[in-house]
Amino acid sequence: MQFEEKEFPEFPELGKDKGQIALSFVIKMLQAARRQGNACTKTRGEVSGGGKKPWRQKGTGMARQGSRRSPIWSGGGVVFGPKPRSYGGKVNHRVRQLALAKAFFDCASIEKACVMESFVVPQPKTRALCPVLARIAPEGRLLLVDTQFSNDFILAGRNLQRVSMVDAAMVNALDIVYNDFCILTERAVAVLSQRMVWKAVS
Repeated sequence: MQFEEKEFPEFPELGKDKGQIALSFVIKMLQAARRQGNACTKTRGEVSGGGKKPWRQKGTGMARQGSRRSPIWSGGGVVFGPKPRSYGGKVNHRVRQLALAKAFFDCASIEKACVMESFVVPQPKTRALCPVLARIAPEGRLLLVDTQFSNDFILAGRNLQRVSMVDAAMVNALDIVYNDFCILTERAVAVLSQRMVWKAVS
């Protein structure tokens, strides 16, 4: 399959290291936001037992103890243990815009992106889609970006492990960097060009 080079003036050019720091920051924040953050330990106030003093205060020759729920006891509570939390953080809108533009610019610069008119399959079968994708990118992870995927196309591509289908309004910098090749439709390019309106910022 042959490709023709085409310029998209609505996309910003980000040469050298411009936008690299924003891209790195946004990727780290997106990866952090995907963490489950569900690790949980019990404090001494949450573990069961400990209602009775283990032994009397004096005269036993042993150290004084007030509860079996103490962190120094086996089965006791945990001091400063993890609790359910969110690892995500706030990222400014223009930083996200710059990171997305940088990710697409780098992807296109190394010829790892192409634009198609639309995603159409003759029938909702995986075998109808596989040969087409194999001609575009024989190996590696594929990212397909469109404004709306047809039901037939979703049925044809959902069983392909290396294929990810993302809406143009939801695609982020991590999606671009994670995948090896990106295929966009002309409608997706129009949506993405609107999402990258930050050109007034020098």
